[in-house]
Amino acid sequence: MLNIVLFEPEIPANTGTIGRSCVLTDSRLHLIEPLGFSLDDRMIRRAGMGYWHDLDVTTYPSWEAFTAAHPGARMWFLSARAARSYAQVDYRDEDFLVFGRESCGLPEELLAQHEGSGLRIPQLVREGLTPATSHGPASDPADPAAVSLNLSNAANIVLFEALRQLGFPGLEADGTHPL
Repeated sequence: MLNIVLFEPEIPANTGTIGRSCVLTDSRLHLIEPLGFSLDDRMIRRAGMGYWHDLDVTTYPSWEAFTAAHPGARMWFLSARAARSYAQVDYRDEDFLVFGRESCGLPEELLAQHEGSGLRIPQLVREGLTPATSHGPASDPADPAAVSLNLSNAANIVLFEALRQLGFPGLEADGTHPL
């Protein structure tokens, strides 16, 4: 089972969408406080499309509480500032995929502490269109320095690459879904 970790998520719809993906892939969701919303928020339930009650989710009051609960866990830290692509590693069952806040990503100190475990999703870089790499108003569409993938899209890209490498354990990967 894979683990998605959201460090201080700010937007309920992103967390709800990631939660739905976790339910449908038998993955765990870990939320590091403070959260930018209430877990009772109707937006998170709407984005989770009714699956929230089936979600394996744990909330932690801090990063320190999270790491104390998971000593020795193998973690990958996703950031536009990382050097290595998410597709350049071999994922294992029980890996933790750590994503930062929508507005500014993971803290620099956290990335520095785990430098060898930083991963990025390759994105187009051109003048006037660059991934967000510094603290700033990522929600401002007029700010060209704030352009980056949506958090739920990024989490799904990496989650499904890890699942692909693991052979989609327990999932109907052959197209036989009974819809």
